Amino acid sequence: MSEDDGWYDEAAGPLVRPYTITGGRTPADGERLDLSTQVRTLRAEQEPAGLTPEHLAVLRLCREPMSVAEIAVYVKVPLGVVRVLCGDLIERGLVITRSPSHQPAQEPDLETLQAVLDGLIKY
Repeated sequence: MSEDDGWYDEAAGPLVRPYTITGGRTPADGERLDLSTQVRTLRAEQEPAGLTPEHLAVLRLCREPMSVAEIAVYVKVPLGVVRVLCGDLIERGLVITRSPSHQPAQEPDLETLQAVLDGLIKY
């Protein structure tokens, strides 16, 4: 058993508190990142210096647009931590975000709903 084995528990995962990853910071009030906000890495010639492993993981994941919720799942950190990490990357100009459209969703027509219901009843 090495020294590093004490920082990982099979059932609980890494034993690093979220506030340690963010340096005790919380998401900025002005920066509103919803669960469905899309984050995408901007092209960079080389990997930026001075970033934490979590920042780098977000950059690698977001080469294609990915939602804040998906990032939290893949990086295995709480949503609040992802919001702070993304805020840091936004400040450094390393990622861009696109908020979800806030237009009201169009209701499905009754024919479509009936077809779905009929399909479910058959099985």
